[in-house]
Amino acid sequence: MLTIARRTTVGTALLLIMPVVVWLSGWKWQPDHIGWWLKPLYWVTETVTQPWGIITHILLCSWFLWCLRFRLRAAIVLFLILGGAIMVGQGMKSWVKERVQEPRPFVIWLEKTQQVPVEEFYTLKRKQRAQLVKQQLEHRTDLPEFLRQHWQKETGFAFPSGHTMFAASWALLAVGLLWPRRRTVTIAVLLLWATAVMGSRLVLGMHWPRDLVVATLISWILVTFATWLTQKLCGPLTPPGEEAREIRNREQNP
Repeated sequence: MLTIARRTTVGTALLLIMPVVVWLSGWKWQPDHIGWWLKPLYWVTETVTQPWGIITHILLCSWFLWCLRFRLRAAIVLFLILGGAIMVGQGMKSWVKERVQEPRPFVIWLEKTQQVPVEEFYTLKRKQRAQLVKQQLEHRTDLPEFLRQHWQKETGFAFPSGHTMFAASWALLAVGLLWPRRRTVTIAVLLLWATAVMGSRLVLGMHWPRDLVVATLISWILVTFATWLTQKLCGPLTPPGEEAREIRNREQNP
């Protein structure tokens, strides 16, 4: 357990660098600071937004199963653990959101620029919130249409970030489960992807830096437990003899 906790802690520290730096810098989101990079970051955030998030989940589950090469029974258990870790995280996110009820940055901006009181906004049902956002911004041609549509779809509370919990959980699962297999490329790609997802949530006006930090810490706790559970139920995470030799050959002959 201690070895797993060390690995996931290092991964968590790497994920926290960007949101902590942004938080300490005092950066404030403003829709006026829109550049060419906004659309690519929107595509990144869409990899987590439904329905694309389901496809991402299935692809990552499949890749993890292939990398770990467990037997059928262990593979099924692993699939359930991976899905359970993500679902528990999303459930915790929803529970916390409804109790903290922190408004999103773009909702605060609507109050300041469009005279839409935050308290009144969140007393409406979700469909009514989406309609209100559409009505208030339909003449704002300075805002990209994809951004306005995203705001219409994401009218819930901000704290903590569900997108961050999804992406950070997968990145930390890679650190916890795949490091013994030396799947460094997969780990690096998922850490960069998770960081990009977090950055996209900031620049799209969906979250504050603290939302990302807390979401990452929750993911760390869940993933550490999920990785330990995988090792307990599926067997050692270290590769068997033949695969260990393959790994050594791969490292010696990159």
